[in-house]
Amino acid sequence: MDDYNKYNDEIENMEENNYEGVNDKQFENESYYEGENKERENARSYYEKENKEQDYYEDDSTKKDLEDSSFYTETYSKPKKKKNAVLAQLIIVAMISSLLGGVVSSVVYSQLSNQELQPSAESLFEDNDMTAQNTVNSGESEGSDYYRKVVVESADSPVVAIAEKVGSSVVGISVTGQSVQRDFWFFGPDSGETSSQGSGIIIRSDGYIMTNNHVIEAALEGTSNEIGENAKIEVILPNDKDTAYPAELVGRDRRTDLAVLKIEKDNLPAVEFGDSDEVRVGELAVAIGNPGGLEYMGSVTVGVISGLNRTIPITDDRDMKLIQTDASINPGNSGGALVNASGQLIGVNTVKIGGFEYEGLGFAIPVNRVKEITDHLIEYNYVRGRPLIGIIVETRFTEEIAESNNMPMGVLVEEVSLYSAAHGAGVRRMDIITKFDGVRVKSLEELNDERDNYEPGDIVTIEVFRDGETIELELEMGEEGGQ
Repeated sequence: MDDYNKYNDEIENMEENNYEGVNDKQFENESYYEGENKERENARSYYEKENKEQDYYEDDSTKKDLEDSSFYTETYSKPKKKKNAVLAQLIIVAMISSLLGGVVSSVVYSQLSNQELQPSAESLFEDNDMTAQNTVNSGESEGSDYYRKVVVESADSPVVAIAEKVGSSVVGISVTGQSVQRDFWFFGPDSGETSSQGSGIIIRSDGYIMTNNHVIEAALEGTSNEIGENAKIEVILPNDKDTAYPAELVGRDRRTDLAVLKIEKDNLPAVEFGDSDEVRVGELAVAIGNPGGLEYMGSVTVGVISGLNRTIPITDDRDMKLIQTDASINPGNSGGALVNASGQLIGVNTVKIGGFEYEGLGFAIPVNRVKEITDHLIEYNYVRGRPLIGIIVETRFTEEIAESNNMPMGVLVEEVSLYSAAHGAGVRRMDIITKFDGVRVKSLEELNDERDNYEPGDIVTIEVFRDGETIELELEMGEEGGQ
């Protein structure tokens, strides 16, 4: 038993010693690891310090070592680090781009400044205008017309250059005259003073101006070209609005509603004539005139050519083929200019036949017809080669009136012009013309159609109703002059 207990004690002592050894060993291991960690920390500190010193001395030491080596022959320096390198590069690129852009823009502008990016007077109108303008500036006059030279560097639209060129060629017309009204059946003449204003166009630099006949006819004595007593026609120039220039009538044409005036003024800016035969529907049309009178002198309206060869009654007894436009044409625009995109005259505006109930419906006399008529008026004071009977007709005479008075329907003569073909044939006031060279006529239009088949000097037979009887008269066709 004692042995057994002794044995157990030895066993326990051995186990305790064993545990103590293990613990001692564990403690030693822990101490070892602690020492190992400390050595690692010291090593890390040492290397960090070495790296800092190496960074500090790297340039000098490396360079020195390389220079001392026997096989190294080049120099070396480590590039310094730059702060914010990307940002600096972007700034440099932006500056270079800005400089290059400025240079390129300057070159492009200098090249294009010599070219018209927008229509100007120089691109729209021929360079040969300069010769005439220089003549005017020098005060010399050779009797030739000139077109106003306009220099416009740039413009928002061609209309600006057109207005600059043509505006000074469109004048104001002021008319003071007598208005005569007659009631055929009951009353005699009744007259009163009238005043009206319209537009005109300078067609020759030595003072010739054209307008509509209906603009100036209130100042004339009957069907003649004589300005009536206490009547006057005056021209107002756009660059001298305070001066009214007295005008004389050179000639007029009722058929085409055109008239030519003359003022004593030289070196005027004449309009440039275009070609109305070349006008196309849809092209630009610019109307320049004095709508509403001289208060709105030089007004410019813009549209297009809406139609060609529109048959419109230009006078009470005559139709004419006109240019239609939607450029606004109002009372006062009569006699003004309708021009194309080149600032060339293509028509003479007239609102007499436009009507106030229409919107965007204006008409102009084609310039080719205008030039033919005005050339005749200036040279001969009338349009040559037209046959003339020489009567004024009462247009209120109708079939109802004829039937109620037991008269045949025909052309009722209101007045016979002195020394006319009708006067020579013995035609009287109140005669009713029923036949013209054997052809039945019932209206003035039918009579004119038959008349135009003949030439001045031709002999025709006319049939008239007078005092309840029908008689025949022989008539030698006259030549229209100044009516």
